Amino acid sequence: MAGLKEVRERIKSVKSTQQITKAMKLVSAAKLKKATTAITQMRPYAEKLQEVMNNIIATTDLSELSLGLNEVRPVSRVLVVVLTSDRGLCGGFNSNLLKAATNSLNTKYSDLPKSDVTILPVGKKAYDFFKRTGYDLNDEFYTLFTKFSFEGSSKVAQFIVNAFLSKDYDKVEVIYSKFKNAAVQEFKTEEFLPIAKVETQAGVNKADYLFEPNKAQLLEELLPKIIKTTFHRYALDTNASEHGARMVAMDSATNNAADLIKRLEIDYNKARQAAITNQILEIVGGAAALDA
Repeated sequence: MAGLKEVRERIKSVKSTQQITKAMKLVSAAKLKKATTAITQMRPYAEKLQEVMNNIIATTDLSELSLGLNEVRPVSRVLVVVLTSDRGLCGGFNSNLLKAATNSLNTKYSDLPKSDVTILPVGKKAYDFFKRTGYDLNDEFYTLFTKFSFEGSSKVAQFIVNAFLSKDYDKVEVIYSKFKNAAVQEFKTEEFLPIAKVETQAGVNKADYLFEPNKAQLLEELLPKIIKTTFHRYALDTNASEHGARMVAMDSATNNAADLIKRLEIDYNKARQAAITNQILEIVGGAAALDA
């Protein structure tokens, strides 16, 4: 059994760690509330914009339009955008997200050379991971979450649009974490560009829109805005997922520290009791020797 001083030092160390994890849990809870508010306010707006676009595209022959963003080309160059957090201490959030991204890359693009697959990391954890994998890496926007804003995510979306229109890439995918609740995140892989025509379900009436000006001009103006809004939603989802995962991880760490402190205190009391018993035995033994 460890000595009294050693156990005492361990209890002090664990209590200090517990204070840190408890403080981090409270900070993450506050950030989660703010992030949850942002995503719950943005999601209905983004989904309605997407619904309007899908309805317009469903009633339009895309081959008659020259928007560029809907151009389907043979896939020889791919851009994969991977969103993670900047920091750790959020359980398995980043590792599971990066594992999902790796599995997606290995499944879909194993027939392409790594030099033809460009990774655009958004988040320092994605950047640190993919710079060691051999894929072509664009490190222009990996610090987005350092000062997260709609303006920042819009710059990423605009870069993606420009790169697709200039035919640097034939396909763009985004891998992110969709926020469900603090304990549940859903890792998603979505095709970002080209914009595909969505087939309406049987029995569902298509909305009858009146267009002013014509469809082509409307889509040319609307699509870039929808793309920026959609990408910002991906970033908001990932940001909220990070804070939720960190809050749960820090809560678990705080509880584990409390359990460890209880076990150490039991060990300390046992060691203290053993020391007192030994002292009593020594005193009794000494008194018996004097009487002999």
